Amino acid sequence: MPAVTTLKTPDTSNSRNNSHPKTPNNHHHATPAIAPEPPIAIGNGHARQTPAPQPEFVQQYREDSGALLAEIVAGLSQPQARISPKFFYDVLGSRLFEAITDLPEYYPTRTEAAIFASAAPAIAARAGSGCVLIDLGAGNCEKAARLFPSLQPAQYVALDISVEFLRGTLASLQQQNPQIPMLGLGADLCGPLDLPRGVRRGRRLFFYPGSSIGNFAPIDALALLQRLRAVAGPGDGVLIGVDLFKDAGTLVAAYDDPLGVTAAFNRNVLRNVNRIVGSDFAIEDWRHAASFDAPASRIQMHLQAERDVTVRWSGGERRFAAGERIHTEDSHKYRPEDFAILLEAAGFTDPVSWTDPRGWFAVFHARG
Repeated sequence: MPAVTTLKTPDTSNSRNNSHPKTPNNHHHATPAIAPEPPIAIGNGHARQTPAPQPEFVQQYREDSGALLAEIVAGLSQPQARISPKFFYDVLGSRLFEAITDLPEYYPTRTEAAIFASAAPAIAARAGSGCVLIDLGAGNCEKAARLFPSLQPAQYVALDISVEFLRGTLASLQQQNPQIPMLGLGADLCGPLDLPRGVRRGRRLFFYPGSSIGNFAPIDALALLQRLRAVAGPGDGVLIGVDLFKDAGTLVAAYDDPLGVTAAFNRNVLRNVNRIVGSDFAIEDWRHAASFDAPASRIQMHLQAERDVTVRWSGGERRFAAGERIHTEDSHKYRPEDFAILLEAAGFTDPVSWTDPRGWFAVFHARG
């Protein structure tokens, strides 16, 4: 078993000031880390504004509507019907997820934020300032931006499936931090990681916050970590947010809140599927169901048919009996020692983690 060092941080997880949602498709700009430089004065006494640097953009991933349709139909046609959680995040789904992160029951976002706030100097000491910060699934880039003052990255690379989504966010972030070269990379994290030439050489830190690693089954999480290790050189590292194993009541409440925001988020995936494949899901025919599978250490989310229904789409249909379910998401929870084992199995070394005082969430750093 690896020798993982776990460090407790001060308990500030209940402060709303520490909450900063990470949503794949929201449009909030990160708070400024460093103010832009003042205008440069010229000889006649008038100020001349320094031209703002512009971020670069590289689009590797191209959405294939035919492939998306085929993926959804294949999932709905399985004996255990399923819809990938990546289809949660249309515009409305992204806004609903942002609302989820403000719920008192949903602890991961604010707890992770509190860990980053208190452990930032220690993280910078481990990872080293002046690294190339590669933000995997960057979303609104807000979490990475909060690390800029301590990490002082030599370059910030924001990876998301859509460069177009990143354009406005990165342009604003670049203006706020003109001293940091920035690159937006449109790539699918589930595929091979091919870093373009625009990503600088030198020490790299792969940043994957928000417990998104938990959406992968452990074998798939290992494969992702192995892909990261394959492109990580000597001195590189990973910085990953991990939700930890805890009592079932706390976990289920985070995924089945009494206001029904998570239920709306889950059911909204059917609207998005209707849009993509032309199906006729009726939202009122389905209810949200969340449960904790303790032996597998995972939250499972399903949509359950309230009555016998037949769902049709162009070229096909599926009958669902009352009570039959569609699987929409898993969220795996780890014990610190188990995630350290996963990191070492992928080829990373010297794992260290920081947790909140309750031990509900951890931020891991490991070396390449």
